[in-house]
Amino acid sequence: MNNLERELETFKGRTRKSLEALNRASEVLPLGCGSNFRAYPPHPVFADHARGGRLWDVDGNEYIDFGLCFGALMAGHCHPKVVAAIESRLERGTMWGMPDELSEELAREICSRFPVEKVRFANSGTEATMHAVRLARAHTGRSRIIKFEGCYHGVHDAALVSFKPSLELAGDATHPIPVPASEGIPQAVIDNTLPASFNDLDSVERLLKENSEEVAAIILEPIMMNIGIAMPDEGYLQGLRELCREHGALLIFDEVKTGVKLRRGGASEYFSIRPDIITLAKSIGGGTSLAAFAASAEIMDTVGSGRAFHAGTYNTNPLAMAAGIATLKEVLTDDAYNRVFALNERLMKGYAEIIEKEGVPGYVIGAGANGTLMLSTKRVRNYRDWLSIDDHRWRIYWFGMLNRGVIVQPWAWDEQWTVSVAHNEEDIDRHIAAFADIAPMVAQG
Repeated sequence: MNNLERELETFKGRTRKSLEALNRASEVLPLGCGSNFRAYPPHPVFADHARGGRLWDVDGNEYIDFGLCFGALMAGHCHPKVVAAIESRLERGTMWGMPDELSEELAREICSRFPVEKVRFANSGTEATMHAVRLARAHTGRSRIIKFEGCYHGVHDAALVSFKPSLELAGDATHPIPVPASEGIPQAVIDNTLPASFNDLDSVERLLKENSEEVAAIILEPIMMNIGIAMPDEGYLQGLRELCREHGALLIFDEVKTGVKLRRGGASEYFSIRPDIITLAKSIGGGTSLAAFAASAEIMDTVGSGRAFHAGTYNTNPLAMAAGIATLKEVLTDDAYNRVFALNERLMKGYAEIIEKEGVPGYVIGAGANGTLMLSTKRVRNYRDWLSIDDHRWRIYWFGMLNRGVIVQPWAWDEQWTVSVAHNEEDIDRHIAAFADIAPMVAQG
């Protein structure tokens, strides 16, 4: 029995009730769960309850949780200030489909953090990026967008092009062919989504020249976070900013994952760059369904004038608004950022020392509250580099950590961990100790 087989046998033995729950759920839910990302072999862990930096599954196993709902919980589970904010609204109305003063307060807080002047709210990252693309198209009067191979911007049609494409279909890296990630996407939508290679300015410039006055926007994660973590090369984001200005296209930063987890003002602050449109979700809501897209008054008035239509019954739900205000004003404070970032540095330092000592073929990388182990012998700069990740070793790592009481990150080697305000030095040290225990197996493969 090899290392992975041993860890899987241990996993199966301690998660029998999760398997039973999956079998029951599969009778009424495709894959037995609410998202394709939550299904993995041999079976997913079913959660029971969580608090702070801890999560318990239906078998009663306790975990230190660094997956934190795909990075949506930098505030941690059930932060007392977020819970109190929600409870204070419950008896006043859970939703009413009318304007209220809470949405103004949260919009002003976002405008104080990010280089934007007006905000509209939504309920998920998918909605935020979908509306941002529509806004860019309406504002510019153009139809095409440029996105990057491997980047995930939600599940609307325009975003599900060249997300993890097969290289047999994707063609040359310098001029990728658009590949739909799902059936059911119209060919016209595919034709209007132009893929480029991350960290390759030439591939972007070529597309802009070939599609002169047709490209409405470039949309990207400023740090590519659906291939683990891939940092932009020095000057790359500035180069995109200049190309957009030169060709009349808008620059959209998808900060659903980076956003408030990277800096108080996200990637704009981190890299000193002003995009035209910013999308936010995940950790801005403190555990509620909250998203936003924001831009200058001029661009956002494309919505105000009715040229770009935006609506939604659940938009500005007062429970989510209250949670967002508490999260941004009371939880993710300057002191909290300093402490979380110091904890993440401690975690990455521990990983780096163990990687070197045990000869693990990979490296640790992080930014802000985010980090991950990249099991590749070369630095990953784009999607095609990410394909070199050793997924066999990664499975040993992930299940090994889980069996030692650490949810190191959401399932799959394209994800990353989040350090939350609920974590402490003891949690970090237990995380490092678990990795030290399994690192020889990961090195062996």
